[in-house]
Amino acid sequence: MQPGTTLAHYEIKDLIGKGGMGEVYRARDTKLDRDVALKILPAEFAADGDRLARFEREAKVLASLHHPNIASIFGFETTSEATFLVMELVEGDDLAAVLRGGVLPVDEAVDIARQIAEGLEEAHENGIVHRDLKPANVKRTPDGRVKVLDFGLARAFAGQTAVEEDISSAPTMTAAMTEAGTVIGTAAYMSPEQARGKEVDRRADIWAFGVILFEMLTGK
Repeated sequence: MQPGTTLAHYEIKDLIGKGGMGEVYRARDTKLDRDVALKILPAEFAADGDRLARFEREAKVLASLHHPNIASIFGFETTSEATFLVMELVEGDDLAAVLRGGVLPVDEAVDIARQIAEGLEEAHENGIVHRDLKPANVKRTPDGRVKVLDFGLARAFAGQTAVEEDISSAPTMTAAMTEAGTVIGTAAYMSPEQARGKEVDRRADIWAFGVILFEMLTGK
């Protein structure tokens, strides 16, 4: 997608991320005059009516979440050129980039952990499990606000029973890994039951949260 391209009333500015769930662009909402993030879904995904309907249902649930520590979903759009999610644009560095600088001071790690935990609690109380919590899915804004990204999108992309296997901290989900019985998540942060492809609940997120806290305090 080239800068200057228009999708509905969104003008593409530049590519800010790329993964198995699609490409993410900074864009301008010309109706509301604000910058947003567009997650453009892969073409093969958009061509599957059943998966698209499931994703739209999940997106509606996720859009119901309103919390200062969760990045919001604003909309779900389909045009002749693409199918995409409209999401809150969160400025700042992701936690993976922050951790490349080494161990965090205890006070800083606790502040980040507290904000992640508050976002998790809000989602869990609404029956939503992240399933792919990792430093790359946590951003810290310039004013110190922590935002958890992509809440529940792994499930929305692959379905209730699908899982994805990935031994790195790279973005998860690829088109070849969406059949039921494969593993959703990132191996370094997976709970044992998730790594075995079993049904997961909020405890899988709590495990991943613990791993992230350990990493902030130890650097590994």
